[in-house]
Amino acid sequence: MRIPLTSTAAALLLLAGVGAVAAQDVVITPEQDTVVRKYVKKQPLASVNLLGLELNVGTALPDTVKLHEVPNVKYRYVVIDNRTVLVDPGTRKIVKVYD
Repeated sequence: MRIPLTSTAAALLLLAGVGAVAAQDVVITPEQDTVVRKYVKKQPLASVNLLGLELNVGTALPDTVKLHEVPNVKYRYVVIDNRTVLVDPGTRKIVKVYD
């Protein structure tokens, strides 16, 4: 039985896309997580309300949201709807949501 070439090509493209997404996964080390948790506890921020924005990993924040630095960590943080979120400052995408 022969598999049409277009089906094979489509499958390969799909697998390549999955690999690219996996390569973009953000890894926060336990040490970084501890630094962030301690810092944000000592440096509380007023909560920002953003209607209609879901706080999920990968969600991009608007440019109007001010991000705050965490020393010795490449990510920034902000408090949205009373939840602290860690954000990649280059993409403005949420990388972790703290409860």
